Amino acid sequence: MALDKDSLKQKIIDNLKAKGFVTEGEHAAAGDMADAIAAAVVDEITENAQVSVTGGSSEGSYKVT
Repeated sequence: MALDKDSLKQKIIDNLKAKGFVTEGEHAAAGDMADAIAAAVVDEITENAQVSVTGGSSEGSYKVT
């Protein structure tokens, strides 16, 4: 499954709206915050995530790409 920063950003914005955050308008910073969070999450996962295979001929730890 590929990670998508724009899709994640939209999900964050949708959740912020559901909690009452103002995400649009001249002084709204929630959209910028959602963009920063989405970018950080995707970057962290693609740079550092590992998956462990505990059995079979492919046993070991592999980087998530």
